[in-house]
Amino acid sequence: MSPYGDSVSSERTPRKTLWEEGSQPGRLVRAVAVTALVLTAVLDVLLFEKLSMLFDLAFVALCVGAALAVRPRDFFVVGVLPPLMMLGAVLLLGLFWRDIVAERGDGLVQAVVSGLAHHAGALVTGYVLTLAILALRQRAYRNSGALLSGAHQSGSAVDAPNSGLLG
Repeated sequence: MSPYGDSVSSERTPRKTLWEEGSQPGRLVRAVAVTALVLTAVLDVLLFEKLSMLFDLAFVALCVGAALAVRPRDFFVVGVLPPLMMLGAVLLLGLFWRDIVAERGDGLVQAVVSGLAHHAGALVTGYVLTLAILALRQRAYRNSGALLSGAHQSGSAVDAPNSGLLG
């Protein structure tokens, strides 16, 4: 019995791990990520008159944030988001500020291809991190918060001696 009476539980409720925290609907996560990326692109163009490292870093951070924020049943939405988000941003810039992503005389298709090529590093990094985080979250979701299948809720090696890579 709890020293505070029956109204207060003395049992600790297990804390959620980082991999279990995401609970936002996919549509909301997508809308926030796309809006933030477009605003970052506009700010970057206004400040530096080009897409700088700020855009690339914001893109990668938004990919990671989206992968951590989305609820498990909407993993697909975020799993396909990075390439579509980059394509959309470069397409919008190609429509309105073509010289930001390509040469002045280039057509829209060439501007989009050039923009994607110039920011391929950020695209690949953001996409790989998104897929890796979603895979880790899926594994933790299946194992009640643990990344290793034999680990207990606390996840420590002391609590689960057979939870190592070979166990």
